[in-house]
Amino acid sequence: MSDSISRATTSKQDDADSAVTYHKKDLWKGENANYTRPHYRLEKAARIVNRISAGKTVSLLDVGCGPAALAGLLEPNIKYYGVDIAIHAQAPNLLEVDLMESPIKFADNRFDIVIAQGFFEYAGEFQDQKFAEIAQVLREDGTFIVSYVNFGHRDKFIYELYNNVKPIAEFRASLARHFTVRKSFPTSHNWRHFEPNRKLVKAVNMHFNANVPFVSPLLVVEYFFICSRR
Repeated sequence: MSDSISRATTSKQDDADSAVTYHKKDLWKGENANYTRPHYRLEKAARIVNRISAGKTVSLLDVGCGPAALAGLLEPNIKYYGVDIAIHAQAPNLLEVDLMESPIKFADNRFDIVIAQGFFEYAGEFQDQKFAEIAQVLREDGTFIVSYVNFGHRDKFIYELYNNVKPIAEFRASLARHFTVRKSFPTSHNWRHFEPNRKLVKAVNMHFNANVPFVSPLLVVEYFFICSRR
């Protein structure tokens, strides 16, 4: 691992002896290449966005868009914009920016929908700040969609690059300081801590958007939160 990555921007946390690493473009350029093809969570996110847009012409900002694979799953009435630290194919609707060093925005645009998938697990101490920035670019009647890993899963797994590992209740409380959470539901339930890959299991989870008492806290892989501006 290069010195520029291993010694990337760090910040103090409550424990003064620990430091959080914010990885840079060198790393994410390679990581993002693993997600050029749509995966389960992305497909479910696209279903949610298409349903929310309801055929109306809307604009969407994809925060931490990676290779912008979501764009190919959206209906043509949705005008797509993406921001990420490592953009693979330059385009007028894609902006390469380090979102831990610069605010979340795309020029002076405001958006009907903002989505952030697999982003806040890497936001560290900037979590509240990034929520506030998203609220600024979201239209008054817009919708913010965000995913977050369930770190209380029975088969707990923490990816080595995560720097923002919070219980889901703590994440939701932070989110609620900036947004009204209209609903939350699982991306999927699975015995193991990964999204389903079997055809039948994927199909069931794709349409199942309910929390099951006692079961969901242990088996939900990630949650989606559907939010409005406060």
